[in-house]
Amino acid sequence: AMEFALDFRMQFQRDVFIDLLGYRKYGHNEGDEPRFTQPKLYKAISKHDNPRDLYAKRLLKEGVIEEGHTRALEQQFKDRLEENLEDSRKETLTEITAIMQDAWEGFNSAEEDKMMEPVDTTFDLDKLTEIAKVITQLPSNHKFLRKIAKLIEARKTMYFEDNKLDWAMGELLAYGTLLSEGYDVRMTGQDVERGTFSHRHAVVKVEESEEEIVLLNELPDVNANFYIYNSLLSEYGVVGFDYGYAMASPKTLTIWEAQFGDFSNGAQIMIDQYISAGEDKWKTQNGLVMLLPHGYEGQGAEHSSARMERYLQLCAKDNMFIADCTTPANFYHLLRRQMVVDYRKPLIVFTPKSLLRHPKVVSTKEELAQGSFQMVIDDPEAKPSKVTSLVFVSGKFYYDLLEKKEELQRDDVALVRVEQLFPLPVAEMEKALNKYKNAEDIVWAQEEPRNMGAYSHLLMHYEPSRTWRVCSRKMYAAPASGSSVRSKLRHMRVIESVFDKDNQDS
Repeated sequence: AMEFALDFRMQFQRDVFIDLLGYRKYGHNEGDEPRFTQPKLYKAISKHDNPRDLYAKRLLKEGVIEEGHTRALEQQFKDRLEENLEDSRKETLTEITAIMQDAWEGFNSAEEDKMMEPVDTTFDLDKLTEIAKVITQLPSNHKFLRKIAKLIEARKTMYFEDNKLDWAMGELLAYGTLLSEGYDVRMTGQDVERGTFSHRHAVVKVEESEEEIVLLNELPDVNANFYIYNSLLSEYGVVGFDYGYAMASPKTLTIWEAQFGDFSNGAQIMIDQYISAGEDKWKTQNGLVMLLPHGYEGQGAEHSSARMERYLQLCAKDNMFIADCTTPANFYHLLRRQMVVDYRKPLIVFTPKSLLRHPKVVSTKEELAQGSFQMVIDDPEAKPSKVTSLVFVSGKFYYDLLEKKEELQRDDVALVRVEQLFPLPVAEMEKALNKYKNAEDIVWAQEEPRNMGAYSHLLMHYEPSRTWRVCSRKMYAAPASGSSVRSKLRHMRVIESVFDKDNQDS
């Protein structure tokens, strides 16, 4: 019936509804006893012939087959199984054929040491400029909302005049460079076309007709496509589909973005059973990227934390990358690294919200063209001879500490950013420790509660951190306070504790 229905659908391009009636003869499994819960039903089932015998009796009655035909078929099948079993015993080595093997030709497996190698993600500056021209120019024959026209013009100014690229511009240029190199880019999630925080605007609409314009698909001489779709609030289904898409198309940068990072828990089954464990269980690689907006900005318990600690707890050996970037350039190189390497790993990125328009969160086009992904970013202003307090921090919280450091004029404090949380860049962190050897106070600072965030991960993966001072919110059951006033107060206490080692009332 299934084969017939499929043939019909392929031939006539029409759907087929199959009304299939089934039942469990042995309950949940062959070792189960279904009569414990449904004794009457399974008493009737035990007296009922199975479908094969019923069908054989009907065919025999109608004269389609002769007596003994089904027994002969059954014996042939058993003989074939026995023959295959004997042949398998002669094999000394079992070779597992990878799913979709042709699509994965040229890719290799990667252990942690390979994941930590530097990757060339540079891109020709002249070509980058050509991409920037296309994505900062709206079609002149259409009328767009004034806000959209102003935003696109601002992008042109930031690239061609100010040379201060914001987060969205860095992201879009990363996609443009990958498209120009022949990689498709696919992105799904709630409101991803404009971005939850109206920063991306990868799709712009004509004011009168609502025609959709995707500037990244206007790049000349490019044999790749940018696919972006607003998806429904069904994280489990969408993440599951995109995990499969990334498996079927390893040369596509496949991205799922949560509306807020907290919402990814709707896809927890996919995260636990596939994304974090798929390669270990089945030796199948997957390059799915998850962008999870994360940051404590007074928006309450359901819109603050992407539950960083859950992902970090799932990390082991070489199963995935986890990053918490602080600059557009580093995010740009992170996305490029994901595709130019000859292996695939899931990539979890805790992305910013308030930093999307932060005046200090900018990069130059030269940093995009000539730079690379930095697993650790040193304090550009700190002088080792003056530093007595070395603070390791990750993500958006760095800018909160930087603001306080500048306010207090504390040149004795160095703020070192850990941009990649897994695999943890221990060698780079130790370089910082050696550089600031006069530092007597070593700190791990995070805005999350102590039982959340990256602190426990750090303790597990880097033993020297157990002697460090930790500055964080106290332990809480909820990720954040529902009161914006209380949230701000807690946040300021953590910041103050970083700069005052005698103040640990955070």
